[in-house]
Amino acid sequence: MLIRNIDQTPMNPVTMPGVQGATMAVMVGRADGAPNFALRQFRVEAGGHTPRHSHDYEHEVFVVSGGGTVLLEGAERPVRGGDVVYVPANEEHQFKAGSDGLRFLCLVPVTRNCGEATPGS
Repeated sequence: MLIRNIDQTPMNPVTMPGVQGATMAVMVGRADGAPNFALRQFRVEAGGHTPRHSHDYEHEVFVVSGGGTVLLEGAERPVRGGDVVYVPANEEHQFKAGSDGLRFLCLVPVTRNCGEATPGS
């Protein structure tokens, strides 16, 4: 069993090309024995963003707090705390933080090397 608090998990800088002001923590992942999914927390500072990218797996996002936009289907759409976003496989996407920053949880398959090594949502 694992219990980990979202506010007490150390965050690490996201170092992918195209990132500005984003940090990430693996809340549950491969290192914890999770066989199927990794749950990651991202924080994006005001004016920051994740990289604009796509990949061959889906993920589900829950916006914890703050707000901003998500690029999906070629358009930026507003998001705020409490929103859920489904990002289909192979869909170009990017999260941008508004003036209050953006904090979200992202669920991805651990088999895609996304639990610990490839941050960026």
